[in-house]
Amino acid sequence: MNDRELSDPKYYLNRELSELAFQERVLEEGMDGRNLPLERLRFLAFFTKNTDEFFMKRVGGLKQQIDAGISETTPDGRTPKQQWVEVLDTARPLFRQQSEYWQSVLKPTLAEEGIEICTPDELTVGAQEQLRTYFEESILPTLTPLAFDPAHPFPFISNLSLSLAVLSSNGGNETTFTRIKIPPNQPRLIDVPTEADRYLLIEDLIECNLDLLLPDLDIRDVSKFKVTRNAEVRRNEEVAEDLTEMVEDVLEQRRFATVVRLEVDADMPAESLSILKTQLGLADREIFHRTGPIDFEDFFKLIEIDRPDLKPSSWTPKPHPRLGSLASDSSDNMTEIFDKVKKEDILAHHPYHSFEGTVQRFLHAAANDPDVLAVKAAIYRTASDSKVIESLINAAENGKQVAVMVELKARFDEKNNLEWVRQLEQEGIHVAYGTVGLKTHTKTALVVRQEDDGVQLYSHIGTGNYHSGTAKGYSDLGLLTADRDIGFDLTKVFNFFTGPTLDNRFRKLLIAPVTMRERFTEMIRREIDHAHADRKARIVVKINGLEDLEMVKELYRASIAGVEIDLIVRDICRLRPGIDGLSENITVHSIVGRFLEHARIFYFENGGTPEWYIGSADWMTRNLDYRVEAVTPVENTELRRQLRFILEASLKDNRRRWIMQSDGSYERVFPDDGPVRDIQEILMKATEAALDRGHGPGMVVDTDLIDSTLLIEDVAEDKTNTVSEESDEVTADDDREQAHPNGGDESVFDTHSDHWYQPDSETYDWAVRTTAGERRYYKTRDGARGRLQAEYE
Repeated sequence: MNDRELSDPKYYLNRELSELAFQERVLEEGMDGRNLPLERLRFLAFFTKNTDEFFMKRVGGLKQQIDAGISETTPDGRTPKQQWVEVLDTARPLFRQQSEYWQSVLKPTLAEEGIEICTPDELTVGAQEQLRTYFEESILPTLTPLAFDPAHPFPFISNLSLSLAVLSSNGGNETTFTRIKIPPNQPRLIDVPTEADRYLLIEDLIECNLDLLLPDLDIRDVSKFKVTRNAEVRRNEEVAEDLTEMVEDVLEQRRFATVVRLEVDADMPAESLSILKTQLGLADREIFHRTGPIDFEDFFKLIEIDRPDLKPSSWTPKPHPRLGSLASDSSDNMTEIFDKVKKEDILAHHPYHSFEGTVQRFLHAAANDPDVLAVKAAIYRTASDSKVIESLINAAENGKQVAVMVELKARFDEKNNLEWVRQLEQEGIHVAYGTVGLKTHTKTALVVRQEDDGVQLYSHIGTGNYHSGTAKGYSDLGLLTADRDIGFDLTKVFNFFTGPTLDNRFRKLLIAPVTMRERFTEMIRREIDHAHADRKARIVVKINGLEDLEMVKELYRASIAGVEIDLIVRDICRLRPGIDGLSENITVHSIVGRFLEHARIFYFENGGTPEWYIGSADWMTRNLDYRVEAVTPVENTELRRQLRFILEASLKDNRRRWIMQSDGSYERVFPDDGPVRDIQEILMKATEAALDRGHGPGMVVDTDLIDSTLLIEDVAEDKTNTVSEESDEVTADDDREQAHPNGGDESVFDTHSDHWYQPDSETYDWAVRTTAGERRYYKTRDGARGRLQAEYE
């Protein structure tokens, strides 16, 4: 199939509709009776949170394109206007399902269990009187009714604010429209006095006491509504004098951005609806009628109720067996983490492993170790009370050289990151704000330490943010390593944050936007070459999104060549699996569970010489071309075994896994009559088993649970490292031929074949492993031969 045929729109799914398909899977978890009631409510709340962001970002972006007159089509052949129409039409029944399920199933179920969201008329007279007093004393003073009439302009309605639309009259026939904003600094769920786990929504409390706020008026109707505004507000970075001022300006503009959605009570009268529609400049299609609560996000509070019978067993992240408990730390052994990492790489898997006991411990030790010379970190998102930031500040106070990259353009975290920038700069820490034209999305940290044998570099490369909060709810991986090549690569990356340019020569790391796309493309094409030669060829990738057109095309070509491909894609996926002659060798899976699947893992079988990677990048165009990202190889066999367990157990999941059909729909996998296999429950048990054992890697791999088909070590028959016939690289066999073309004694390369290899590098053709466990790189054969002789002869 040629490139022209591969570009046919029928082979590609729409990005926005694919994301909505993910939100539908989240909603399905909220309506799945196998989940306990409060767990279902949690997913309903997440559905609201996620779709709010989707409308702000994606629908807002589409509306901008429409207003700008853009008519270019996406790879799936849709114009912005067509996408906008389909997205709104697809989202509408999802909101209807959410409301109907809450009203007819989940709300009554919770009420039967003693957790009730009441209406005012369901309360006793005594409770109503106490709540009226509470309203008058605590809520009434915070309310500001804003009338719309000839003397008052239509009020500004802020993004995501919940409001009441009140129609009233003063005894005549004319009505006045008044907007009352529900105060965001007051609890949405008001406790019913003397009755545990019974609540009244604040909007209902305000409505039933409007006579105190709007006395002497005839209240003709009260309806709730919520406005969503576009968050795609940008300024040209290249003309902004100060990035911090630019971000502050964007935050201000976002408050006044175009409205992209209006949610209203299902029975809102035509008069109120007409006023809102006209004043907000909305089309009928952008108005969503809701039955019951409009906003479910505040229901997260209910999940905190102490009712273990109504939600999954709580999970507390465990210490990593290699590092032990935080309680064992003292000033004498705090820095042992460096000795352990130097001895062998450590792979942390959150939230199974404690963030505080691994990553935070690493940075805390660096801040307080007198032998540490410098600490560097890249922050994309972090907690409002971040211990990571605290450690960096402590490091500066202790005389370390500290450099921090804080991405000010991290959407919806701009304000939080601005505050951290100011605090870090007040402590005299050098802060880089980001890069013109690029977002810094890499999750990396570097510690430079003076040791007896010289300066040692310790690195952390992760798939998730340095955020203690999300580390408890997002599934992420992080590699702690003393690999010198990785440390040198990270040094170059951090130099780019503060310097003028990004080097494009790296020893091991794949770095976007300079080498990552090229290297991933090479690895996919290498699998194609192996498949053509009847060698082992397989690709397994776990990512959050697959949107990049060129990467999809490469995967299609690999499938056509016969490469077996499993893609575990949590969210957006443009690729259509299961099309005869194109993608019949590709299966797309998606896992939706109690933890947000956020880790990125890449496996390439490589003819029996497997390669494993983890990192921050998805296969999205933004990640590969417009963000600074880092992906690291994982070379340690035990750690590869852990990654294999994660992938293969994911592919066997029959509780949380969905499989995509070629039309873009998803079918849930059921256990039928077999045992239930929930990947997240499996990993929790594997982590506990490792902790009980008290040593070794972070998880005990259950070999009886899965069939291990992925390779973690080279298979003997494929150690020739033969590469594509089109490659300019010399194969291992070719090298032996050139080393002694006329026969005779074995060359030094034959004798010490376990101590050299040919790296994936445009600069170096040879790599030698030294007796000290380090790697040395050489451009010539003679240089590599000399080092082998010096080390081993």
